[in-house]
Amino acid sequence: MSYIETQCVQAGYEPNSGDTRIAPIAQSTTYYYEQAGDVAQLFDLEKEGHMYSRISNPSVEVLEKKIAILEGGVGALGVSSGQSASLLAVLTITDAGDHIIAMNNLYGGTFTLLSSTLKRLGIESTFLSPDASEEEISRSVRDNTKLIFGETIGNPLVDVLDIERIATIAHQHDLPLIVDNTLATPILCRPIEWGADIVVHSATKYLDGHATSLGGLIVDSGKFDWTKSSRHPQLVEPDPTYHGLSYSETFGPAAFIVRARAAFLRDFGTTLSPFNAFLINLGTETLHLRMERHSSNALKMAQYLEKHPNVEWVAYPGLENSPTKPLADKYLSGGSGIIAFGVKGGAKEAVEFIDKLKLASMVVHLGDLRTHVLHPSSMTHRQLSQEQQLASGITPNLIRLSVGIENVSDIIADIQQALE
Repeated sequence: MSYIETQCVQAGYEPNSGDTRIAPIAQSTTYYYEQAGDVAQLFDLEKEGHMYSRISNPSVEVLEKKIAILEGGVGALGVSSGQSASLLAVLTITDAGDHIIAMNNLYGGTFTLLSSTLKRLGIESTFLSPDASEEEISRSVRDNTKLIFGETIGNPLVDVLDIERIATIAHQHDLPLIVDNTLATPILCRPIEWGADIVVHSATKYLDGHATSLGGLIVDSGKFDWTKSSRHPQLVEPDPTYHGLSYSETFGPAAFIVRARAAFLRDFGTTLSPFNAFLINLGTETLHLRMERHSSNALKMAQYLEKHPNVEWVAYPGLENSPTKPLADKYLSGGSGIIAFGVKGGAKEAVEFIDKLKLASMVVHLGDLRTHVLHPSSMTHRQLSQEQQLASGITPNLIRLSVGIENVSDIIADIQQALE
C-alpha cells in the first residue's frame, strides 16, 4: 500500500472501495438511470451521484476525494486548470461590486486575473505585502470585502506565507482565507491546519508531476461559518436556480464546495477531463517521494548558488540565511523545488545564462520531475507593468529554477557551465 493510500485509509476510505485507487477512465458525457425520479433528485441536489460529466465524473471524483483527504477538507472540486480553480473559488463568494484583498507576491497569471479580468467584471482587488501589519490589512477591509487570497509559497519569489497570522486577521473581519498550495502540496504543508478556509491547486504542477495534464482543484475546509455575518449571502440566501435552496442550510460545512460545483462549474463548464484526472491521480501516487527529492535537490542547488561569484542573490525557504526560514520551519516539512536567484548583471545576462543551459529546459512550467528554468520578467509576468513587476519583486535578472529529481550533481554541473 502506498503512502497516499495509507493516508486515505486512515481517513476512512478503504483502498478496495474504488474511492481512492486509480479508477477506470469514465470517458463518458452521460450516465444511465433506472428511474426518472433518480434524475430529478440529482438535478435538485437531493441525491448524490453523477448527472452529466460537465458537473461531475467518477474518474474526477476519485481525485477529488483523495486531495480532500490529503488537505483535510470536507470536499473538493476538480476543474480544468489552476486558473479555473482560483477563478471559481473567488466567484463562489463574490458578486459585481465586491472587493478582495490579495497578497502582492502571487503568480503572474493569478495577479492578472484579480487585478484586470475580475476588475472588468466589477470585482476590485487590493494588493498588500504578505508582511503587511495587522493594522494595514485591517485598514484595507471594506464593507464589501469578501476574502483574503495568498500563496503558501509565493511564485516565483518562494517567500512563505504566515498562514496562521493572516487567517487570524481574516477571521477577525469574518473573511475566509483562500490559500494556493500548489508549490507546497499537502505533502509539505496543510494550510487548513493553520487556519486557511479554502485551498486551491494547480494540479498541472507537482500533483501531476510529469507535465502531461492540465487540471485544478479547490478544497473546502468546511470550517468557515458563512452564516456568522452578512458578508456572504450567496451561501445563505435562497438560490432561485435550485427552487430556493440555501447552501448553508442544506449542505452545512460543505456549502461552499457544493455551490462552486452546482452553480459555477455547471455554468462556466471549466471541466476537468476524465483522462487528465486519471493521469493526475496517477501522479499523486508518487507525490510524497517526489516532493522529498525535489526539496533535497533544491536545497543543495540553492546552497551552491549562494556561493557562486556570478550570482547576485538567492531565495529559497530552506537556506539558513533566508528571511523566510522561520516561517518555513513552522509551516513546511520541505522547501519544495523552486529557487529564485539573480544573475549578476541584468536581463541580458539572465537570458544568456538560460540560453547556455543543456540539461535544464526552458519551458513555461514548474513542478515537473525534470529541471526547468524561466525568466519571469519577460515571460510569466510580462503582462505586468515594470512598476508592478518591481512591486512584486520581479527584477530583470531574476531566474526561476524548478529543480527536478535528476541526480543533483548533474543539475549543478549544468548550472555551473552556464554561469561560467
